[in-house]
Amino acid sequence: MTISLHPAIDRGVKSAKGGFTGGTLACHCQDKPVRVRVDSDALHNHACGCTQCWKPDGAIFSIVGVAPSEKVTVLDNGDKLAVVDGNATIRRHACTACGVHLYGRIEKPHAFKGLDFIHSELFQEEGAASPGFAAFVSSVIEGGVDPAVMGDIRARFEEIGLPYYDCLNPPLMDALATHAAKRT
Repeated sequence: MTISLHPAIDRGVKSAKGGFTGGTLACHCQDKPVRVRVDSDALHNHACGCTQCWKPDGAIFSIVGVAPSEKVTVLDNGDKLAVVDGNATIRRHACTACGVHLYGRIEKPHAFKGLDFIHSELFQEEGAASPGFAAFVSSVIEGGVDPAVMGDIRARFEEIGLPYYDCLNPPLMDALATHAAKRT
């Protein structure tokens, strides 16, 4: 049995062409889609198993990266955006019509403040950075995945060549720990 993780990686991780400097994210609405300009590539792009990230129908994982907040601008139909959970550290802005998350901003003191979380699969242009790892893999159990298939999920990540973690990758965990150490 082949596990379907996410449509963007199920056939393997495509190599990015390099030189991608940004593009436009669009929600799934046919009428008046929300469009967001990102003047940056997706940094730290990864498959995410957390229960908060938006996932397309049938996907176990999301594909999410970050971009500098000052490089993210709502272009069209921003009146359709609403924050999913105002108490969450990442304030995810989703289209109220189709439910797609366009960006998530951290406004509280945090190591990642100044970076907006974006779903690179929503870029209308080709060439964004490919996912480089999978994070919060065990969290898919909280989202309803049968724990008995976790070995198959990890094997699938190995098959497509993505290292996987039950938290973030080591450089991002180091950034979080550094931020925490400076605050104490």
